[in-house]
Amino acid sequence: MRKNAMDQKALSEQRPPQLPSNMENLLTELSHYRHQSEKLRKINTLYQRMAGILDLPSMIEAYSIWLMEFIGHELIGYNNACRDRMHMFCSYHGPQRRQAIQLAQELLNTDTDAGKCPSTVDGFHVHRWIIDSSDCCGVLVMLRKGKPLNSDDLDFIEESLLILADPLKRALEYEEIFAQARKDMLTGLPNRYVFEERIGSIIEQAKRHGHPLTLAALDLDHFKAVNDTMGHLVGDKVLKQVAEVLKNQIRLTDLLVRMGGDEFFLVLPDTSLQDARYLAERLCLAVEDLNIETSSGKLAVSIGLSEWGNQMDLGVWLERADDILYQAKTNGRAQVAVN
Repeated sequence: MRKNAMDQKALSEQRPPQLPSNMENLLTELSHYRHQSEKLRKINTLYQRMAGILDLPSMIEAYSIWLMEFIGHELIGYNNACRDRMHMFCSYHGPQRRQAIQLAQELLNTDTDAGKCPSTVDGFHVHRWIIDSSDCCGVLVMLRKGKPLNSDDLDFIEESLLILADPLKRALEYEEIFAQARKDMLTGLPNRYVFEERIGSIIEQAKRHGHPLTLAALDLDHFKAVNDTMGHLVGDKVLKQVAEVLKNQIRLTDLLVRMGGDEFFLVLPDTSLQDARYLAERLCLAVEDLNIETSSGKLAVSIGLSEWGNQMDLGVWLERADDILYQAKTNGRAQVAVN
């Protein structure tokens, strides 16, 4: 017994005194690695969710939903002033939603540094970050009820924003390319692609509700003389002027499209043939008021109007509008012809 006690004492004296401390350090490191591994898992999930998204609204929504799993919030908003693009995703509904969105718009449009952003507004904890990397500058705002974010939350969000920056840039570039493909680059008006894309749904809506729908085919008079005698640069300038005066005369619900050259289509929902004629005559006067003289005569516009009839084929309707425009041309130009 005495010998065993002496052996245990000797073993105890040989045991390193720092063992408990080493064990504590090991457990701390394991906890740290576990925390880092969990953070990497969350970040990898963000990578996966961003991979297939090409538009800004879907991207902000996906980011907010992803972040909600780890850090609660009521709204995420993003604004890129350089590209005039802003979008928000809010979990509220009704009056609360309008209040949150209005507040976020004010915060996103305020030209202040992230550190100067107010910490609380209207019961919300406000957090604001500047995202600035390789041609993608913008501001991201979070509105949150309850407790403010702690330092770990802030570090996690800032790390996630490093991941979000490149997909945001991709989405903005995609939207710009998509918008350019749908816009006439000279006049800024919608192009033929937009007409073909939207005309079917416009007709369907008129048919469903029994509302009148009129198409105006427009063609400039003496525009060829502008190009022939003044040059194509002047011709381009004239087309821009014409597009601007036409656009200023129509409603937001109307669709004015440059089909090519000096030809335009104007789709007039909820507009009878008679009402369309009043508008078309105003358009003729607006173009004449530009007072552009050519070697062949004063620049003007001829317009053919055709009202859509129930069960009318789209191709037949377009041909009819074109035929009526031809009548306006042959009858002396600078006038409106109707079916």
